[in-house]
Amino acid sequence: MSRAPLLAVADALARVLESARERLPAEHVALAAARGRTLAHDVAALRTQPPFPASAMDGYAVRAADIASVPARLTLIGESAAGRRFSGALAPGEAVRIFTGAPVPDGADTILIQENTRTEDGAVIALESETPGRYVRRAGLDFSTGDVLLKQGRLLGPSELALAAAMNHPTLPVTRKPRVALLATGDELVRPGEEIGPDQIVASNTFAVRAYAENAGAEVIDLGIAGDSFQAIEAAIRQARDAGADVLVTLGGASVGDHDLVQTALANEGMELGFWRIAMRPGKPLMHGRIGDMRILGLPGNPVSAIVCGLLFLVPLVRALSGDAQAGDDRSELAVLASDLPENDNRQDYLRARITGTTDGHPLVDAFGKQDSSMLRLLSDAQCLIIREPHAPAAKAGDMCRLLRV
Repeated sequence: MSRAPLLAVADALARVLESARERLPAEHVALAAARGRTLAHDVAALRTQPPFPASAMDGYAVRAADIASVPARLTLIGESAAGRRFSGALAPGEAVRIFTGAPVPDGADTILIQENTRTEDGAVIALESETPGRYVRRAGLDFSTGDVLLKQGRLLGPSELALAAAMNHPTLPVTRKPRVALLATGDELVRPGEEIGPDQIVASNTFAVRAYAENAGAEVIDLGIAGDSFQAIEAAIRQARDAGADVLVTLGGASVGDHDLVQTALANEGMELGFWRIAMRPGKPLMHGRIGDMRILGLPGNPVSAIVCGLLFLVPLVRALSGDAQAGDDRSELAVLASDLPENDNRQDYLRARITGTTDGHPLVDAFGKQDSSMLRLLSDAQCLIIREPHAPAAKAGDMCRLLRV
């Protein structure tokens, strides 16, 4: 009996993202805590900016008609500074000393910059003419009350936070952080620093996958390590559900060996399998499914396979659950090969590589000679993955390729 064909990477990602269509609830967070979060609703300005005509330069607030012919002598009647406006109004032949950001007094229509003046005996002498409106920032130049400036789905970075503050929002509505439960499986695993038996290894995958999830905006629940028994694995699955996990990520145990119990344990707990096994290397045994509202992402046990799958599938899933409309965008970029590569088979390859320089404005990339999926050191040394499409022909140094930064 022949196996079903392996699912293409793009199709697998589409199914993973489809499982994130239901939006998580919104919550309000303080502006200082909103970096990296995604807006749950449109946000409109609560004020006009600037709220008054303001000076863009240090100098003098004047009437342009009074300095049409220069030199012109104007009577200095006061000062306007940021936070302390001049309370009177200008009459013809008068000037007010003004500083950047200060309100422009009534009656003035232009700013005469201080470089084009001199002062003598309580008067200012205009040495240059200016047109009306010069160096005056009109009220509402940036935005006005009610303007929708930040849209639902916007990822909040430094500039967005500054804008929200200027709009007078002390808090923002953001999508709740997705809760991602991580479960490592296998009798052979111990935590770093624990006593290691003769047939055991240190569990490492969790730390990289956790970092990717948290960087993408997730709140991570560490379920620890479950041994190779249905009782242990099923108990951990129930623990993830009880904790309200939006995503359960299992690490290892999803292949076809006698000790690979994860898929069966998940099925025993009611998982509806979406797909299993995709056409990629490393990462072929990737599994996706669902138990009620909890999405399942079963990552391979080999360290590099797990980490690459976390980058390719978990990160977009977390971003999609966070409300990011660009979660599934292609993040690869053009690059130039520094060495030859052989033809590829039916799986999409992700080759660990270093960036050795640039050529014609593109990164120059060189794949490592060894690509064993158990070798973490090479992944740590790599700055990127070279993407090789299924059935790609042999490539020569100098050919274009695509890379994904890690």
